[in-house]
Amino acid sequence: MRQAFERMLVYVDGSEGSILAARLAAVLASQTHAELHALAVVNTRALSDLVQAHIFLEAEREEYRRDMDEDATRYLRHATEMGKRLGVYVEGHSVSGSIAAAIKNKALEIGADLLVMGPPPQIRSRRDALYDEVETAMRTAPCSVLVARDEERIEELYEQLS
Repeated sequence: MRQAFERMLVYVDGSEGSILAARLAAVLASQTHAELHALAVVNTRALSDLVQAHIFLEAEREEYRRDMDEDATRYLRHATEMGKRLGVYVEGHSVSGSIAAAIKNKALEIGADLLVMGPPPQIRSRRDALYDEVETAMRTAPCSVLVARDEERIEELYEQLS
C-alpha cells in the first residue's frame, strides 16, 4: 500500500503564512514519513520589472539580488531547523525566476504529490488576483495543494511532536 504522501514541497518566502506552512509540512512529513523539500524563490522577474520601471538602477539590481539570495538561504535554514526539531530531514532548494513557474517546475522535478503553502496575500483587486504569483502557483501546481490556515491548531500539533 502506498503512503498518502511520498514527496512534499513547501514554498517558503519568510512570510508568516509560509512559516506556518513549513510547520504544517514538517508535522505531515513526520506523521507520514514523506520526503520534505522546501523551496525559496529569488523572484528575478519582479527584479527585472523594478529595473525597467526605473525604480532600481542596474548597479542596485545586483546588490538587491545578493540580498534576496541571502534571504532565501535564511528561509531555507529556518525550514530545515523546523523539520529537524521533529526529526524530519528537509531538502532545501533555492532557485531564481518567476515564483509560479519555479514552484511548478520544482514540484515536477521532485515528483511532489503535495504542495504546502501559506495563504495567498489579501487581494485588493481583480488585477492583483490575475498577477499574484502565489495565487498562480496554487492554480497551476501539478499536484494537490494544501493551504495552511489554522495557526493555533498547527502550532499545537507542532509543539506536541517536538
